[in-house]
Amino acid sequence: MSQLSQRTVAFLIKESEVLLGYKKTGFGTGNYLGIGGKIEADESELEAAIRELSEETKVTKPVLKKVGNLTFLFPQKPVWSQQVHVFLCEKWDGKPVETDEIRPEWIDKQKLPLLKMWDDAQFWLPAILNGHSLEGTFTFSNDLKVVKSEISEKNF
Repeated sequence: MSQLSQRTVAFLIKESEVLLGYKKTGFGTGNYLGIGGKIEADESELEAAIRELSEETKVTKPVLKKVGNLTFLFPQKPVWSQQVHVFLCEKWDGKPVETDEIRPEWIDKQKLPLLKMWDDAQFWLPAILNGHSLEGTFTFSNDLKVVKSEISEKNF
């Protein structure tokens, strides 16, 4: 297998709510998801997560905690396969605002719009939002449904 694309995703947490972004353009358009994107060649995972939060929501100075390392495999479209470093954030400066790519929305953690998210989210996002740290691999079918998943607890 070729080197997987390296990405980040971060979730801002405010009391019982999580900030999700409605994806307006690019990979995943029409889905709700965490805030993130590609790790550039000269960046660490943390630096990329901070940059992506700033670019997509305009928040600054996030205090991030790594809580996941997830691998997404798309056998029919290998260029989509990626490794994603997952972060939670409970402290930041500024108010999330809509950008060209993302419309941020505060969602009750107990009422996640899982049917409007990538299919894998149902397997790991509730656990991470409830304090678990996870490592996992998800394999997708042509219709973008998870056909195989492996998840385990991991400390970061």
